Amino acid sequence: MGISRHATAHWEGDLKSGQGRLATQSGVLENTRYAFNTRFGEEKGTNPEELIAAAHAGCFTMALSAKLTEAGHPPARLDTRAEVDLSMEGGPSFSQIRLKVSAEVPGIDAAKFQAIAEDAKANCPVSKALSAVPISLEAALA
Repeated sequence: MGISRHATAHWEGDLKSGQGRLATQSGVLENTRYAFNTRFGEEKGTNPEELIAAAHAGCFTMALSAKLTEAGHPPARLDTRAEVDLSMEGGPSFSQIRLKVSAEVPGIDAAKFQAIAEDAKANCPVSKALSAVPISLEAALA
């Protein structure tokens, strides 16, 4: 049995002067502003890159927690940062994603932690969905 989630986007106007609103099924985003200047400038609001980064950081971290627990090393703490790069060369595209995780995992050595983190990176659903983009991982025990 699978699950399905949804989000909605509404846009008015042209690309540069228009703006939109996003909402998520959970209500965490509700009428959240996004626009050209929230994506390419410094205006307050969200953008697709940070939403993908949040989804990837969350998915990878949950996958890593599950895999560490399955290996007999439930984590005390996992902190992940995901960085999504948008390249404009040849038209806009995601050029790279960097995952950086710092962890406190009792009873595990660095090599085993790295192997489990690489497995989580390769197999979390968001990583799989973004497989056309190079994804790097920096994993460190605290």
